[in-house]
Amino acid sequence: MGADARPSGERAAGGRGAARPWTSSRARCPALPLLPFLVVFLAAPSVRAAGYETCPTVKPNMLNVHLVAHTHDDVGWLKTVDQYFYGIHNNVQHAGVQYILDSVICSLLADPARRFVYVEMAFFSRWWHQQTKATQDVVRDLVRQGRLEFANGGWVMNDEASTHYGAIIDQMTLGLRFLEDTFGNDGRPRVAWHIDPFGHSREQASLFAQMGFDGFFFGRLDYQDKLVRKAKLEMEQVWRGSASLKPPAADLFTGVLPNMYNPPDNLCWDVLCADKPIVDDRRSPEYNAENLVAYFLKLAKDQSQFYRTNHTVMTMGSDFQYENADMWFKNLDKLIQLVNAQQQANGSRVNVLYSTPACYLWELNKAKLTWSVKQDDFFPYADGPHMFWTGYFTSRPALKRYERLSYNFLQVCNQLEALAGPAANRGPYGAGDSAPLNEAMAVLQHHDAVSGTSKQHVADDYARQLAAGWTPCEVLLSNALARLSGSKEMFTFCHNLNTSLCPLSQTAKSFQVIVYNPLARKVNRMVRLPVSKHVFLVKDPSGAVVPSDVVTMPSSNVQELLFSASVPALGFSIYSVSQVPGWRSRPRPPESRFQKSLSWIKSSFHVRSLLVKPSSHDLTIQNEYISARFDPDTGLLMEMKNLEQDLLLPVRQAFYWYNASTGNQLSSQASGAYIFRPNQQKPLFVSQWAQTRVVKTALVQEVHQNFSAWCSQVVRLYPGQRHLELEWTVGPIPVGDNWGKEVISRFDTSLETKGLFFTDSNGREILERRRDYRPTWQLNQTEPVAGNYYPVNSRIYITDGNMQLTVLTDRSQGGSSLSDGSMELMVHRRLLRDDNRGVGEPLLESENTGLWVRGRHLVLLDKARTAAVGHRLQAEKELLAPQLVLASGGGGTPYHLAVSPRKQFSGLRRELPPNVHLLTLARWGPEMLLLRLEHQFALGEDMVGNLSSPVTLDLRDLFSAFTITDLKETTLAANQLRAKASRLQWTPNTGPTLEPSPSRLDPAGITLQPMEIRTFLASVRWEEES
Repeated sequence: MGADARPSGERAAGGRGAARPWTSSRARCPALPLLPFLVVFLAAPSVRAAGYETCPTVKPNMLNVHLVAHTHDDVGWLKTVDQYFYGIHNNVQHAGVQYILDSVICSLLADPARRFVYVEMAFFSRWWHQQTKATQDVVRDLVRQGRLEFANGGWVMNDEASTHYGAIIDQMTLGLRFLEDTFGNDGRPRVAWHIDPFGHSREQASLFAQMGFDGFFFGRLDYQDKLVRKAKLEMEQVWRGSASLKPPAADLFTGVLPNMYNPPDNLCWDVLCADKPIVDDRRSPEYNAENLVAYFLKLAKDQSQFYRTNHTVMTMGSDFQYENADMWFKNLDKLIQLVNAQQQANGSRVNVLYSTPACYLWELNKAKLTWSVKQDDFFPYADGPHMFWTGYFTSRPALKRYERLSYNFLQVCNQLEALAGPAANRGPYGAGDSAPLNEAMAVLQHHDAVSGTSKQHVADDYARQLAAGWTPCEVLLSNALARLSGSKEMFTFCHNLNTSLCPLSQTAKSFQVIVYNPLARKVNRMVRLPVSKHVFLVKDPSGAVVPSDVVTMPSSNVQELLFSASVPALGFSIYSVSQVPGWRSRPRPPESRFQKSLSWIKSSFHVRSLLVKPSSHDLTIQNEYISARFDPDTGLLMEMKNLEQDLLLPVRQAFYWYNASTGNQLSSQASGAYIFRPNQQKPLFVSQWAQTRVVKTALVQEVHQNFSAWCSQVVRLYPGQRHLELEWTVGPIPVGDNWGKEVISRFDTSLETKGLFFTDSNGREILERRRDYRPTWQLNQTEPVAGNYYPVNSRIYITDGNMQLTVLTDRSQGGSSLSDGSMELMVHRRLLRDDNRGVGEPLLESENTGLWVRGRHLVLLDKARTAAVGHRLQAEKELLAPQLVLASGGGGTPYHLAVSPRKQFSGLRRELPPNVHLLTLARWGPEMLLLRLEHQFALGEDMVGNLSSPVTLDLRDLFSAFTITDLKETTLAANQLRAKASRLQWTPNTGPTLEPSPSRLDPAGITLQPMEIRTFLASVRWEEES
């Protein structure tokens, strides 16, 4: 997003000066093939290999100012990805990435001293594939010399609040693999570069460290935190990214850039800026060189006071700058020459040079200083009083869910592509391909995509990209399932099960349900499918009849078939469903007969409906593990029991809404896509009571709560389930009263929590949060609600040390505990004002009607000592839920005549232990797979069992579909062999740390420490059909 989107609303794309009308003044660059003298020059034998060795020479006894020429190219924000790349709709924002890269390459060729940094591979890879071989060769030489440097190197610069760690790893792997395949080690980024994300997570630092980065620079820092860091000279330090991994495995040198990512004031020389160019002709009445040099020298000296070495950095560029790169470089050339001339003329001790983030980092490392250590994170971020960027934790909840659902589907697609081998890509259903969804998912991790902070038409385009990526994956799944089951069926994918729509199951007299389990352990999952008004017989893979129910939804006439499916690890089970001839289910009584609290009981197989009025003192649902009791007068949840552990907790759950601020006498700041600012601290009830209806069958117990015309919920228990499921439906949020609304689900308990609550970091490690507190500075709290909100990627919990109440989410949301024993999650928001951060439109989603959103919260009540086992394993099941594929019941044709079809399959010969998560199984090459194994428990997290202990695996015959013939271990992003990878060493003030020397890789003994992820490239041979 715009770096200079200041609260006042003044915003210049990439500079402090106001944008001026665009004039086409691109530097004319001859066609590169016509520049043989430059190609020869670049390929000269004296040029050294890429890396720190190619960095420019500095002057040790001077203040060295590193000028970093860069552009920040959002992969969608005010315009779509394609509009930004091609330079379309420049009336919305002048930006054309293809022209930026053309112009930069020309300008770099004009002077060997010039350097440039590029980041977003989603754009660069597209540009690269449109170039001639001659141009590509020239660019390779620029990269080899270190004059074109890649920082970060991911497909996008991902958000750090709303992203799941698995998706972060995937998008970084995609971008870094492109660089490795294209430029080899010369193109490998040494520095992570997150100059625009709106707050920074500890897990992000841990992942970057495990990917092999030497350092990390970012731009946005809380305004109070920044003042303290400047005073304490802690703008640069070592960030300890994990409380479980042994240092320095997750340690990362981290620096805060001095000017976010903009040029200093008055020094923006882009066509988008209005600052004066350097005029060094003394005869000109516009001569300003002397004053600019004096200004620059003072600026450099002032800036350096907040940093500890004789090196300081200035970012010379901003959003979509350098479309006419010669404008920038011509002025930077003059600045360098004029400032450095002062060394001779006036004894100046300032040396200016073209540099890069990696070269600046290298000089800091050579200083051999001891650095302070940070162990928390940088959330929440505020850029001024009353201006907390905590709204985007929830913004666009439907898109956030679609992204999370797509992550699930992508992993299924990747796994089946790996298990079925080449047959998945070319088969009876056509060409299957996981790449489009992989790229679409990578784009969605951008910090204006899954964050929900783009314009509406851009958000629509993000969803379009995901939908386009699903289609070739569905072909791939069809090919793979046919190959692995031995039968070619008419496969169908039901995309609207969340709204009880599936044409095949609702019309067919018989059909098959293929349930694929992407986990490395067997799962039992309740299958729910909309069906016609009949009774159905369900058979498992062996042909045995399994219990099933047909349940009528109280709020509609939709019938849903329920049965429990048992699915082996990394495999599928095929269930057959058929109507029972002559039996039809009876419709439920008319809705008008329902009063405030009525029970709807439907018996299995006997198509009898019974309307029963419950006793006035008891409204309870219960299975063998959990009991939930509701207030018979209000219909609200009032008590939860863990029957297995004999725990009882009064807990009241209800929906509330904050009235979104449009500004007041304290601040003009309004709530918007980025900013959360309620008009008052106390939220308003959606309703203080709920109309309730109860569904009870052998396979499910549900309380249906209706709070208002736009807010309802189903509280659900299945047999064998150790959590309470709350399926909420919110929207369209009414705004006819001209009040923007931010809707929360709140849980109030009697737990004494002493101001503490806990949230996950990108779905992995857990961080302690304290109300109205920051671990590293004294907080002046200006927003008691928004200033205590944190990103909740997968879970939030409160505990009194004995009992723990945990809520798992199905997407990223904002959450907090604003009073002891209370916990809230924001589920939806609809706003009438823009928050002045550059988007320029309110968060209405659909301008006339608003958006209807459905989601789930899973509530677990446990003893604090054992709670991690429950929430860790359940979160894994929710993230990688089974994939349903339907097929007509007419019977398919054999995949191979000599092979008998099978109704059940597992890709593993043995299940993985519960503390091991199969994070990645994907195709990497024609006969190579990418494999990641993760220890999913933190150090000391399981206080009773041994799930927090190291675990050792034997990979030699683990997989049934293929044999591993060779195994190589890599860093996390799979772009360096682990045995050859090394990082710069830093000295933290907590004491020295040493990188462990890599041990010999033994496939028979792969050991995982708590929270460790190990990444492998496996050469494989697929098994023949048998």
